[in-house]
Amino acid sequence: MQLGSLPFSPSGAGYRIAYRMNEANHCPGCGRSHWLVGRLTAECAYCATALPIRTGQTSGTGLFRSVGNKPFAPLAA
Repeated sequence: MQLGSLPFSPSGAGYRIAYRMNEANHCPGCGRSHWLVGRLTAECAYCATALPIRTGQTSGTGLFRSVGNKPFAPLAA
């Protein structure tokens, strides 16, 4: 580790290209706008450039949390 170096700051890293839902998304590789959308990434149908999906929502681990020591409610099956 270098002395006097500051920790990494994501806000200072610049613009990050991502696929945004409900917006017009143009491929940074070819400029077209036809996408194959998955759960985590969107892939350009023409040049196969893959972009992460930016939804602003949480997904995966940490999506469901229990508060305190209360168990989860039983499922109505």
